[in-house]
Amino acid sequence: MIEINNESAVEIDETVLQRLTEFNLAQLHVSPDAEVAIVLVDEGAMESLHVQWMDEPGPTDVLSFPMDELRPGTPDRPTAPGLLGDIVLCPQVAETQAAAAGHSLMDELILLTTHGLLHLLGFDHAEPDEEREMFGLQRELIAGFARAERHR
Repeated sequence: MIEINNESAVEIDETVLQRLTEFNLAQLHVSPDAEVAIVLVDEGAMESLHVQWMDEPGPTDVLSFPMDELRPGTPDRPTAPGLLGDIVLCPQVAETQAAAAGHSLMDELILLTTHGLLHLLGFDHAEPDEEREMFGLQRELIAGFARAERHR
């Protein structure tokens, strides 16, 4: 179950984030019954979370809060249902990054949501080999979702 709650002042097409998360869970062989919450918050709320959980000042683009420590499955052994966790996005920070990268806010939110989901599933990018693996998978998932969206 995917719950999306937009508490920010920015209008977002939540159905895209819903389809993206369903697509990514399917690609990673995680039960469609796994629970994930996506919350969009304004800069003030994100800054509070960033300070509280990461001890870093200022708002950030995405934070992930894993719960049951689920990991990706395989085609013959999908991950059982469970509480995956929360992805918190800040559309205002994402808007600034999207402008700098030369793409749309939705493209940036797709990237950040996918990034956050991978963190919920135990991926990290602290070490160079971890970063290569995580960002490679992130690119594959985003490209696959873009293809799926074109065929909708």
